[in-house]
Amino acid sequence: MSKRQLSLFQAFEKKRSKPTITNTQQSSDNEGATSSQAGREDEVASYASSSSASLAVAAAVSEGPSPEPAENTRQQQRVVSAAAYEDDLGCVKADELKTTSDSVKLKAIQSRFKPPRGSKLTQIDVDEGQDWDIFDVNKGLDLLEGDIENDELDWRNSIIGDQYRWPQTIPYYIEDSVEMNAKGVILKAFEQYRLKTCIDFTPWKGEENYISVYKGSGCFSSVGNRRVGKQRMSIGRNCDRLGTVEHEFLHALGFWHEQSRADRDDYINIMWDQIEPGKDHNFNKYDDKVSSALGVPYDYGSVMHYSKTSFNIGKEPTIVTKIPEFMDVVGQRMEFSDSDLLKLKRLYNCTTSSTLVESCSFEELNICGMIQGPSNKWKQRMAVTAGPQTDFTTMGQCKEKGYFMHFSTASGTAGDRGFLESRILYPKPGVQCLQFFLYSGGSAGDALNIWVREYDQHSPDGRLKLFKTIRGSTGSWELHHVTLSMTKKSRVVFEGVKGDASATTGGLSLDDVNVWSGQCPQHVWNIRNITGLLETTPVGTKVYSPPFLSPSGYSFQAGLYLKGRSSRPGTMALYLHLTSGPNDDKLKWPCPWHQATVALLDQQSDVRSRMSMHRMITTDPNKLQGQEYFWDRPSKVGSLVSGPEGSYYRGPGTGTSSFLTHSRLHSRKFIKGDDAFFLLSLEDISELLVPQPMPQSALHHKEMAGAPDVTLGANKGPTTLLTALAFTASLLVVALVTSVYLRMKRRTQQQQTDTAVIIEDTPGVVDL
Repeated sequence: MSKRQLSLFQAFEKKRSKPTITNTQQSSDNEGATSSQAGREDEVASYASSSSASLAVAAAVSEGPSPEPAENTRQQQRVVSAAAYEDDLGCVKADELKTTSDSVKLKAIQSRFKPPRGSKLTQIDVDEGQDWDIFDVNKGLDLLEGDIENDELDWRNSIIGDQYRWPQTIPYYIEDSVEMNAKGVILKAFEQYRLKTCIDFTPWKGEENYISVYKGSGCFSSVGNRRVGKQRMSIGRNCDRLGTVEHEFLHALGFWHEQSRADRDDYINIMWDQIEPGKDHNFNKYDDKVSSALGVPYDYGSVMHYSKTSFNIGKEPTIVTKIPEFMDVVGQRMEFSDSDLLKLKRLYNCTTSSTLVESCSFEELNICGMIQGPSNKWKQRMAVTAGPQTDFTTMGQCKEKGYFMHFSTASGTAGDRGFLESRILYPKPGVQCLQFFLYSGGSAGDALNIWVREYDQHSPDGRLKLFKTIRGSTGSWELHHVTLSMTKKSRVVFEGVKGDASATTGGLSLDDVNVWSGQCPQHVWNIRNITGLLETTPVGTKVYSPPFLSPSGYSFQAGLYLKGRSSRPGTMALYLHLTSGPNDDKLKWPCPWHQATVALLDQQSDVRSRMSMHRMITTDPNKLQGQEYFWDRPSKVGSLVSGPEGSYYRGPGTGTSSFLTHSRLHSRKFIKGDDAFFLLSLEDISELLVPQPMPQSALHHKEMAGAPDVTLGANKGPTTLLTALAFTASLLVVALVTSVYLRMKRRTQQQQTDTAVIIEDTPGVVDL
């Protein structure tokens, strides 16, 4: 068991080493679909194009009998959105169609839309309408600062003192009580630590001190390495968020909350009269001799900062920032901030990431050490004719900055080419992801080839291996991903090729290139004119991505309420749907243990500085909705809809009504050049059903102990708990009977020999 299970568990973390074909599906301007959903939420099923010219009109729906298909509306505009609202009787009406400022007004659709007969489409909010922060989940628990376990050690020395540091590679054990979705989220959090810091995590192999994650009654951890052997961390219900897991592991690495630092009163005011009675101690601050800020300025955007309403008694804030613009910034749970990363690097003396990462925005003259051949055909530019007028990094917002690399196809002959090569990279085992923005403004025949040049003793000048060819003229900055498999010293090579023999005025432009160890997102959903959509799309209106295909063959799509649902206006709501696809007859149903990851990309140029907003959802094949399995085949449990891809079935949706508030949407570069990018993947995580193997030394110790590991707060099943309790009770009974028997025997011996005094029994003392 141990070797096989260990290899399975380690294989899952390396599973992303299997190359997968990335694909950005596009939707055209067409009508949407008819469907229904549980509850009174009105829905307009619109399609946001990933690179095409328009967002098409879809049918507005509500609960009701008999289908009435919506009229098709096709218009060659950049973006068109449909407005819908719910009247007092619960009927959905289509209001006048809105367009962007440069679009013509379309005739309003006045007809009412009804769902298809027998429709089964429902929508489940896993957050139950709440925006769960860590301290909401932990409400009622006796924890220090809301999510820190009280222990018998001197907790206040956790930042000061090397004895509380972990090694840079930390052993971990994920207990079987942890929910499947949370297991996947934890492993993705580890990927972020590897990418952005020198900290790595490895399955526990018997090391003296390690972190053991279990499902307790909340999200909490100890601070620093407590040197107690098995150090517990709870990732319970509603804790399965990337930012939450990063937060708890930062505690374990030695960090307190940001607002507890010694200088916090210079930056925030604590509203003591708004704090819940008995919770004042959660707002203590610590002297800089106890807890160090490591020379990093106060960070309102830290993932370790309380939210403005933490421990409040009503709706008023408990924390007021002295710079008002940061009121809606504090308490973010997206990802590490730059200051979080800087402090972690200083605390653990990080000089590099624990994995391969390379980033270039071409702002410096040395273009990040990239090289070219003698022809030197790639040029550093700020704008080109018939091409981008600004770079992608700055969008022309910074004076005397904003460069990109350009390969011109305006002259020359067909087949002319130019090479742009990265500096030499030294990859670790596994796959790598190449991400870049491309502006293709030449002829349709122009091509960008992605190569890897690998060096070894047999190929001292390098051997080229082609990974992808991109063709076509788009006339805009497009996001691309290419999965690479570099196994030795290598360079990434961009080859520009002129296609059309006739002269063009454009060419190929590159910007914001990143390479890192790990899998690429499987798909990109590019929503154009996002600012216009946010202005014109009504609350309760839903847009859908195109259906995408996962590596294992399942078809899926995302549904997004840009302005939020009627119950939470101003907060983006996000849902995952399985859809019917070409492989359905060959797949297992209900869909077993696939985790969807949807991330709204923070479009910072360097992948290490991004604070993207993630959400993970896992299909449970045992989940029931009424008498049917929720994740069953969409043609069985879903509704027939129509879209740019034709007619297909859309299954029930699962997601959250509290994905991202509009205030946070504008706090980072989620929108750039009026574009937003959602990155989507659907991965098989069924291997995580196999319990993480325990080291042989731990198994031997457990066998010697002869008793099961019963954990307070862990989510054990009733049978397991009863069995454990019965076993423990039986041990106590045996011990008590044995004690009484030996005591009586000794007394008898004492009375017979009359050589010892019988001592009167004292409660709590066993006189053996």
